[in-house]
This record gives sequence, structure tokens and C-alpha cells, in this order.
Amino acid sequence: MRMISSFRRILFGLTLCSGLTSGPAWAAADQVEEIKQEQTKSRQEEQIKELRQKEQIENLKRDQQLNQAQQQLDQLKQQKVDPAGPQQPQAQQTQQQLDQLRNEQQIKRLQNELQLNQIQREQNQSRQQEQIRELQRQQQMDLLQDQNRKNQMQQDLDRLRQQP
Repeated sequence: MRMISSFRRILFGLTLCSGLTSGPAWAAADQVEEIKQEQTKSRQEEQIKELRQKEQIENLKRDQQLNQAQQQLDQLKQQKVDPAGPQQPQAQQTQQQLDQLRNEQQIKRLQNELQLNQIQREQNQSRQQEQIRELQRQQQMDLLQDQNRKNQMQQDLDRLRQQP
């Protein structure tokens, strides 16, 4: 009987000790989780910053390409326009396309900035990560579409140069 009572006391003591040590273990686990969340948030903020920088670089490249196309078109207009006659319809059409492309790019810039601001406000980190990936995919598609339009416009300018 005495052995059973001693056994119960030892078991109770072990249970009590493990209960006392589990509190600090939970606190440490909470701290580790907080650190992980801060690191994830920091990485996501860095990704957003990189997205903004990449978008700015792409915007500058697009602007430069549009300015070059505008200069080429202006040169063609000066060479081909008779002072007494109206401007060539193809040159007018190319100018309209160029203006439309500029407007669309400005709208897209504003939309991207709004999306980035919305992503930064997202509290759910996995949702925020998904939104970042989606924006990256959309930016890549926009870049390819802009390149396609630029190539089409360049072909139009080349055709205008070849006309007498």
C-alpha cells in the first residue's frame, strides 16, 4: 500500500513539473510563430517593393518606346505632308493608335498602383502572397501585349516611310 501511495506521489509530482514547464514552451512557440509571421510579412513587403520597381522600369521603357515612335511619326509627317494638302490618313490613324496606347498605359499604371495598395492592406498573408503572384502574372501579360502593339506600330511606321 505504501508503495502505491509513493508511486502516486511521484506521478503527481511529475505531472505538476511537466505542467510548469509547458507554459514557457508555449510562450516560446508563440514567439517563434510571431517571428515567422514577421519574416513572411517582411518578405511580402520586399516583393511588393520589387514589383513597384519593376513596374517603374517597364513604364520608363514603354514611355521611351512611345516617344521614339512619336518622333518617327513626326518626322514622317514633316517629310510627307504637302503644306497645301491635308495630313495623310494613315499617319493620322497611326497617331491615334499611339495616343490610345499612351492612354491605356496610363490607366494600367494607375490600376497597378491601386492593386499594390490593396495587396499591402491584405491581412491574410497567404491571400496576400496569392495576390502578389497574380499581379506578377498580369504584369507579364501586359508587357507582352505592349510589345505586340509596339511591333504593330513599328510596322505601320515602316509602311508609312515606304510610301511615296
